[in-house]
Amino acid sequence: MKQAPGPTPETAALTVRALPGLKEIGAADWDACAFSAETLAAGDETHNPFLSHAFLSALEDSGCVSRRTGWLPLHISVERDGERLGVAPCYLKSHSQGEYVFDHGWADAYERAGGAYYPKLQVSVPFTPVTGPRFLIAPGADPDEATAGLVAGLRALRGETKASSIHVTFMREAEWERAGAAGFLQRTDQQFHWQNDGYATFDDFLAALASRKRKTIRKERRDALAPGITVEHLTGADITEAHWDAFYAFYMDTGSRKWGRPYLNRRFFSLLSERMADRVLLVMAKRAGTYIAGAINLIGDTALYGRNWGCIEDHPFLHFEICYYQAIDFAIARGLKRVEAGAQGEHKLARGYRPVLMHSAHDIADPALRRAVADYLQRERAHVAEAVDVLDTLTPFRRTDEGGACDGAALSETSPSKTSAPESP
Repeated sequence: MKQAPGPTPETAALTVRALPGLKEIGAADWDACAFSAETLAAGDETHNPFLSHAFLSALEDSGCVSRRTGWLPLHISVERDGERLGVAPCYLKSHSQGEYVFDHGWADAYERAGGAYYPKLQVSVPFTPVTGPRFLIAPGADPDEATAGLVAGLRALRGETKASSIHVTFMREAEWERAGAAGFLQRTDQQFHWQNDGYATFDDFLAALASRKRKTIRKERRDALAPGITVEHLTGADITEAHWDAFYAFYMDTGSRKWGRPYLNRRFFSLLSERMADRVLLVMAKRAGTYIAGAINLIGDTALYGRNWGCIEDHPFLHFEICYYQAIDFAIARGLKRVEAGAQGEHKLARGYRPVLMHSAHDIADPALRRAVADYLQRERAHVAEAVDVLDTLTPFRRTDEGGACDGAALSETSPSKTSAPESP
């Protein structure tokens, strides 16, 4: 793809290329865009590990992302006179798995009407429901010009690949607003994040909770480790191949029973450790000398990102301890601002995680399908906003009304079984 058709004044002098893999661009060039001041403006994260060349190339080099798996890399690069202005992680998809923003209903309706929903273009980090920049701007480039070029390039690529649509998921709100101005349909969803309000210890965090909730969490932590279970935090050179063997067994056990085919293979974890071990936190639980459960997290400069978990023994509250409470402990010790605990789970509310809006943008070629989706999204956005407002009243934090301290509404205290999805946290 040489240049986007129908150039505008903003894109007329730009060349847009689709790169069939990160081998086409060096790590230094990609990371310069991913972590530039222009890309990170208006955000609090100075290093989102999922956008690094190391993470994305590990997905490609392990074969987790490929034509065979339905994630064909076609990364967009915008250039002027051989100088790169920006890039975007883009994939040609033949299905809607591993995205965490669900459009299966759109695909079914369109195909029942005689359309072909697949292939589609996905601008995202595969298998990763973590918010971050999606239009990555080179240092010194004009963000508006580079973004316009990337959007034009995506639309040109959609035409060349006969894709039905473009989906930019888990994007930052500022990008979402710009995408809306460029004609993308806007969608919202919710997750649950823990916010560090300057806590020095886990007990400081508990002190911010209603009394009944403090007692519940203390009991859960005590019961989780009661069978003689110990917990290890492993990062950097402390992570060995034996640790990855154990964790992968947990991941496969849980994932195979829940999803049928987990997304990540064993080689991916070795490549991750080889390329960015200092950004990895493994929380591993051991009983009687044997690892029995674990969770993988990635470490940003301001946030801890919980990803996958698994276990081979079922113990009450162990999932909460390994995925949520240990993550909070680590974030407090590191001085991180928040823990992002992945997709799913209103049960996170009772553990001190608050509802947060997520954003995605969708550009659909067929006018009839676009109108139908636009109508649906208008109603969905209103529903999501209302749900977030309601859920925010159910957090366990102390609230003071005219009558004094209030414990808040009761939430379920049940522990998920070991058949929980591998999506952690």
